[in-house]
Amino acid sequence: MTQQSLTQEARYLSAFESFEKNGATRDPSWARALRQAAIARFRELGFPVARRGNEEWKYTDVGPIARAPLLPLMAAAPARVTARRLARYTFGRQAADWNLLVFVDGRYVEQLSSLPSLPTGASVTDLADALANGTGLAEQHLARYADYNKSAFTALNTAFLHDGALVHIPDGVQVDAPIHLLFLYTSRAQDAASHPRVLVIAGKESKTTIIESHGGLEDNQYFANAVTEVALGERAAVRYYKVQRQSEQSFHIATTQVELGRDSTFLSCNLDLGGGLVRNNLNMVLAGEGSSCMLGGLYMVSRNQHVDNQVIVDHAASYTTTRELYKGILDGKSRSVFHGSIIVRKGLHKVNAEQVDKNLLLSDRAEADTKPAFWIYSDDVKCGHGAACGQLDERALFYLRSRGLSEEEARGFLVRGFVAEVVNAIDYAPFRGHAEELVAARLQAM
Repeated sequence: MTQQSLTQEARYLSAFESFEKNGATRDPSWARALRQAAIARFRELGFPVARRGNEEWKYTDVGPIARAPLLPLMAAAPARVTARRLARYTFGRQAADWNLLVFVDGRYVEQLSSLPSLPTGASVTDLADALANGTGLAEQHLARYADYNKSAFTALNTAFLHDGALVHIPDGVQVDAPIHLLFLYTSRAQDAASHPRVLVIAGKESKTTIIESHGGLEDNQYFANAVTEVALGERAAVRYYKVQRQSEQSFHIATTQVELGRDSTFLSCNLDLGGGLVRNNLNMVLAGEGSSCMLGGLYMVSRNQHVDNQVIVDHAASYTTTRELYKGILDGKSRSVFHGSIIVRKGLHKVNAEQVDKNLLLSDRAEADTKPAFWIYSDDVKCGHGAACGQLDERALFYLRSRGLSEEEARGFLVRGFVAEVVNAIDYAPFRGHAEELVAARLQAM
């Protein structure tokens, strides 16, 4: 551990003491005990800055996070966000009936939030209120899935556990309108850290669609360290879409831990359209027989952006299925990292898993590192993986130009075709339309 990281860790330990005294006094004893255990573990782990023997972070240097004085924002009230600025992140009039929780600089803002389409029984609440009011679900499920003992960033998030969202869909309840959890960062977040936590409990035979989005309103430096836990009961169905549009000066670490019960389904798509240094940890445990997941991802980076996707799928039961497709577009001096591991435990039957990562390099200076892997301990499986990195096909460009398209039009046509496979796989049509608009705008800006 370097002296610089020790200094920054000491700052976090000091900030934690202030947080316990001033920011979380209403929370129950179990939550405070959980935070104490997590900060102790963070003290032991430290930031993963070692460059030797650090395979998990081999291609992503978190030294800038460890060195920067990024401490939790303890403001008494969040910054004001106008309706016009908010509208850029709420998907327009078509989303007027969506359920919306808004967080600004890590704090829940009730005035900007609304739940117009929530059926009886379902609940979407601010996590801070859920903790203060003694919600049994929070005590039962928080930190049960995302293990802070293994990850310094999860430990840090758990230590500062306070703000975020608790979503509970009881057995048999279907939520038709999406639940949008929106985390925004303003100029007040300059050189600050936020640790939002999301907990989703989907009961037996429940259905819901959730959109978790993060956006920076200014081009400033801040650190968003998000952790999401999702638990699916038997035959539950969850669509979970994530949109990351952070400042290109920001650091964004996101850990999503999902556990699937018997015959449940989890469909997701992760869109990375911003951020300076981005790391996504998606960890799936297919714990129940017949469970399945379909995981999509699209990352679009330019200039000096760095995005790292680590996708771990643990097949812990028989008759489970995974479909995984990630694609990246890189321009400028940007860099992407993809590491996907599919694990099939011993003694399982009829496991079917496919994993693909493809990268399109629009610049000679861009770099993509991709490493798909399988860890298979059973024989009765069907698994396949693929990875590719390359530039636009010159023959295809020549063909399109011979048909009257300009070079810019031909390049755009091929790039749009490349990303379409991921976007078209989004199962929820209203969000798919918004995703197409976001991707088109990002392509134009690259």
